[in-house]
Amino acid sequence: MKKDEIPQDPGALAKLTKEVCYAVDKDGNYVTELSSGWDVKATALGVAWKDIEARVEGARQKVLSKESSPLLFFMELRLMDMNILAAYTGFWKWQIKRHMRPSVFEKLSESKLQKYASTFEVTLDELKTMKVNEG
Repeated sequence: MKKDEIPQDPGALAKLTKEVCYAVDKDGNYVTELSSGWDVKATALGVAWKDIEARVEGARQKVLSKESSPLLFFMELRLMDMNILAAYTGFWKWQIKRHMRPSVFEKLSESKLQKYASTFEVTLDELKTMKVNEG
């Protein structure tokens, strides 16, 4: 792509940041240039975020119907998987899997719950109720 052809479509982050792109200048050399966005990329990101929002809502419903503990909800909300959560908390994956059972989660010690709350950057009450202020 030529330097003057770099897309400058307003994206979700256009006011906050610009993306570095590689382009060819008039002499045929590769140079870096800033782009404020690209409609195609913004659309793709929008679709991805809708999928994430659906997964978070699905997790919320599983917690409300007692199929899982709030850990599932916060893992989806914070875009984590079992490996990432294990790395952050120091718990084994099999322990986290067990903690995802509502009956086990309700009996977890305050210190274990606090470790999860700290990892998800929420209070203990928010961890238990899934009422999160995402200001």
